[in-house]
Amino acid sequence: MTASTDTSILLLRLAAPLQSWGENSKFNRRETRTEPTKSGVVGLLAAALGLERGADLSTLAGLAMGVRTDQAGTLLRDFHTVSDYRGQPLKQSGVNAKGNQRPTTPAKYTHVTHRYYLQDAAFLVGLAGPPDTVRELAAAVKRPAFPLALGRRSCPPTQPILAGTPTSELLTALSSHPWQASTAARAGHLRGTKPAFVHLPVTIDDPAGGETRQDVPVSFGLRDRRYMQRRVRHTTVQIPTGFPEPDAAETGSSVPPVGHDPFSLLDW
Repeated sequence: MTASTDTSILLLRLAAPLQSWGENSKFNRRETRTEPTKSGVVGLLAAALGLERGADLSTLAGLAMGVRTDQAGTLLRDFHTVSDYRGQPLKQSGVNAKGNQRPTTPAKYTHVTHRYYLQDAAFLVGLAGPPDTVRELAAAVKRPAFPLALGRRSCPPTQPILAGTPTSELLTALSSHPWQASTAARAGHLRGTKPAFVHLPVTIDDPAGGETRQDVPVSFGLRDRRYMQRRVRHTTVQIPTGFPEPDAAETGSSVPPVGHDPFSLLDW
């Protein structure tokens, strides 16, 4: 996706002990994607601006978004038991013709709900838009009107999330920002080696992309939640690790490493 000269990029570093980016969560199962959703990021920005649930989201939803996975983290499954404090049977999830929920049959007094989180993950999110809009969002993120959360209110960020506001193409901004993984995660990712570069996956908005996501928010209204589709494509970017690049004597080859990713042509 190509950005015009009057486009700026809002870079956000999203890292925390727990994150959760649901897209198809229903009833007693709250899933998470392996990377931030557009609805989750728009919700974070709306909170920073102090927008109410019924506010117009078209400006925020219209920003082109890209996500770089700097630290994938691991999946955590949590569960809770639910019951009615009055000792009554729980209701069914469906409703009758009058819109009322019927009691469970046979009567069920406890219910288990499952919630999924990403542990120790770190992402670099870029949003491309008009410079005035990006400046307003950057200021709001630094001094948010409402508390910021990474997908759910129980998942606050570990540190200030604003990572910069460069003026460039979206993919260029995601390709040039330093690697955001923690020291421990870098050591585990590199597994004792010291390469000069690391290849990180990127998911970026693209009208010609080969995958669709149903996560563009139209409304966050409590009784009127609506979402649209967007198309994305997958690629990788090469980021310096901070280690010196090995010379030919160390690698045993006269050809310097180029960091070629053969799968990039397959849109993986």
